[in-house]
Amino acid sequence: MHHAPSSARRTTAAVALACAVALAGCETMSERQRGTAQGAAVGAVAGAIIGKATGGKAGTGAVAGAAVGAVAGNLWSKRMEDKRRAMEQATQGTGIEVARTEDNQLKVNVPSDISFDVGRADLKPALRPVLDQFAQGLDQTTTVRIVGHTDSTGSDAINDPLSVQRARTVSDYLQDRGVPAARLEIAGRGAREPVADNATPEGRAKNRRVELFLREPAA
Repeated sequence: MHHAPSSARRTTAAVALACAVALAGCETMSERQRGTAQGAAVGAVAGAIIGKATGGKAGTGAVAGAAVGAVAGNLWSKRMEDKRRAMEQATQGTGIEVARTEDNQLKVNVPSDISFDVGRADLKPALRPVLDQFAQGLDQTTTVRIVGHTDSTGSDAINDPLSVQRARTVSDYLQDRGVPAARLEIAGRGAREPVADNATPEGRAKNRRVELFLREPAA
């Protein structure tokens, strides 16, 4: 009876363990823990393949890959998760969407019914407490990118500067709440990035929006 080489057994064990943790723990893990586990699984598989392809020890490659993958997958810190939960609770029932992006930014999507009227760039009163909460959750290391959008009504000559002005209005408000200008970036996308069908009033309302992206600096 032949036994698999010890390196092969280590490879199998590392990959199986990492994948099991990544998959089985989805229901109970936090966002941070899930990112770590999934990163470990991906790293283990990649490390095993690379190690075998380059003539190295496949088992060692899997273990090392799992470690590196775990670090890479854990870019969503506890602070960011706490901010996400705080914003989610503060905006519950408002129609604002709070989510983690694939590149580990905190995204706050503010629809038109509480952000801006058609053709206007001045804040609606309902948006002010949301931005107050957002400003309070910031610290000295985070940066914010603010992106304004419009629907397809009107030309680019109107929509492009309008979207930028909407982002600038939000930026100015956050500065008034003590957020340094150096940590704020603004951009306008006009009508070029719709999230709904501009052929309907409901779709146009969803497209008139402002998005805030909160990120931490690279370690």
